[in-house]
Amino acid sequence: MGQSGVSVVAYKIVRPENAQSCVVFASPHSGRRYDPAFLESTILDEHSIRSSEDAYMDQLIEDAPLFGAPLLLACMPRAYIDLNRASDELDPALVAGIRRAGHNPRVSSGLGVIPRVVANGKAIYRGKITRDEALARIDTVWHPYHRALAGLIDEQRQKFGQSILIDCHSMPHEAIENHSSGGAPPQVVLGDRFGAAASPEIMDAVEAAFQQEGLRVARNTPFAGAYVTQTYGRPVRNQHVIQMELDRALYMDERRVCPNADFQEVRQMIGRVIARIAEFGQGALPLAAE
Repeated sequence: MGQSGVSVVAYKIVRPENAQSCVVFASPHSGRRYDPAFLESTILDEHSIRSSEDAYMDQLIEDAPLFGAPLLLACMPRAYIDLNRASDELDPALVAGIRRAGHNPRVSSGLGVIPRVVANGKAIYRGKITRDEALARIDTVWHPYHRALAGLIDEQRQKFGQSILIDCHSMPHEAIENHSSGGAPPQVVLGDRFGAAASPEIMDAVEAAFQQEGLRVARNTPFAGAYVTQTYGRPVRNQHVIQMELDRALYMDERRVCPNADFQEVRQMIGRVIARIAEFGQGALPLAAE
């Protein structure tokens, strides 16, 4: 249940009619179901609270099931709970009754599992929230989403002998500009924890799928993958995870948080990328040794 007592829908799974690819596409940060009680509890307006969303990523990747791959979409917004964090990454500066457990730079910066800030460090709340409220969000959203994700990964691995998760995110254009070293900044950043989360062959194939659209692709810098990539990427078990970050400026007006004039063109382009990835997920790549 949410703060208002209304039932929370944690996620949505869209399955293909013809399941023929070991790939899973997921978007943990594009949820936009803002509970009225949550909006009442924040000091931000309905526009500012959306600044940390991977807005419209769910629409960009919605064709995945057409190419034989299941799609997992978070429903609740990142400002409410961050599904790409561990469930115990609780921020004592936000959650009452929580003790600091060592140094965690994500938690210290306000970006724990229950975020304290949105983009540009804007505070979400005036004060603290209760421990019970934080744990309720984890129980009703975090655990169901991760059970669904783990289930899809295991299902694919059992059916096809391997699984490939493409964890889909978007990145502020400003963040990429700040990390570029004079040249044109990347439009896509692929993270595999520097080879720990996916095999080199799969990383190469995913990179090539984007490059065939003329996109500039970087690996692991500045985004190498967070909790999902680290937790579920197990190449020795034929279980691969790659985090994908797409430049928001390609398809949306970041200031207004709405699609730009190129949105449909970019959606079609990402659809072609998905088709390539889903196709090589049909068994064209070698399995890792058990």
